[in-house]
Amino acid sequence: MSLDQPMGTVNDVPRTAPVLEVQDLRTYLYTRWGTTKAVDGVSFSLGSGETLGIVGESGSGKSMLALSLVRLTPEPAGKIVGGRVMLNGRNVLDLTDRQMREVRGKEISMILQDPQQSLNPVFSVGDQLAEAIRVHDRDLDDKLIHERSVDALKSVHVPAPERRLKNFPHQMSGGMKQRIVGAMAMAYQPQVLVADEPTTALDVTIQAQYLRLLKDLQERTGVAIIVITHDFGVIAETCDRVAVMYAGRFVEEGPVEQIFDHPRHPYTRALLESRPKVDLKSTRLQSIDGQPPSLIDLPIGCRFAARCAYAIERCLAEYPPWFEITEAHAAACWRSEEVPWPSP
Repeated sequence: MSLDQPMGTVNDVPRTAPVLEVQDLRTYLYTRWGTTKAVDGVSFSLGSGETLGIVGESGSGKSMLALSLVRLTPEPAGKIVGGRVMLNGRNVLDLTDRQMREVRGKEISMILQDPQQSLNPVFSVGDQLAEAIRVHDRDLDDKLIHERSVDALKSVHVPAPERRLKNFPHQMSGGMKQRIVGAMAMAYQPQVLVADEPTTALDVTIQAQYLRLLKDLQERTGVAIIVITHDFGVIAETCDRVAVMYAGRFVEEGPVEQIFDHPRHPYTRALLESRPKVDLKSTRLQSIDGQPPSLIDLPIGCRFAARCAYAIERCLAEYPPWFEITEAHAAACWRSEEVPWPSP
């Protein structure tokens, strides 16, 4: 099954027309040690008001995928070498740098996992919000920019927004800085928001508040959200669909409930089994044996085969295609239709 087209329904609700379609996206890093295939043929689509979670281990290519969508791959090593990123029917990979600067922030925006990377410590919050607004509308006078800045902070529930505009980043908590970054990303109400590990630097209580904030923003604006994370708890709290990423590729995609209840790829199953279980405190945590393959020297077969308890000879020799489990659920595993999986 190809994931270039929308996959039917989400939790039995018909999906809207896609605002974002990613087709066979490939982003490589050219280093002295060789070519790292960080994103190696990823396809998916996203409708307005929908939330897609992308989950996987560190080094699976999640963050590089996020940077590729907004064309912020690290230069000169990082290059998007193939595929298409269709935003409202237009391939953003064909845009000039100047055209992309107009699109970035206005049609598609991104929240980085560490707000310290997004906020300049020597400028006030007001100055930085004003600059984010001025990039897309240089004709606005200072009064209107101030009003929009206040409105942006109100939209992410920042208390006393007039006072906060005068603050510097070091005067704020981690949770407040993450809200400021969110306000900057949503200042022009983009149609797609990419959130890369948005709760990593937050404690559990603030995480829950921030996730509720994202859902509230989505309900008010209809923005489509991509949540990049390694935490299935975040996926369960915020997402309609989830794509599991391993060694540069998606290995399973489907509605959150189906993935949690009936995972069809051994890697997805292993990730779910490695989660702490509150109701089984005495049970030892499961781990995934072995290490992910080097993205410079990838195997020809399934990239998870060396770590998989269910691998057969074909898994080592040939990369599996997508197998459709339901209209909205698919997995790239030769044994995805064998449930439960037998021993090899």
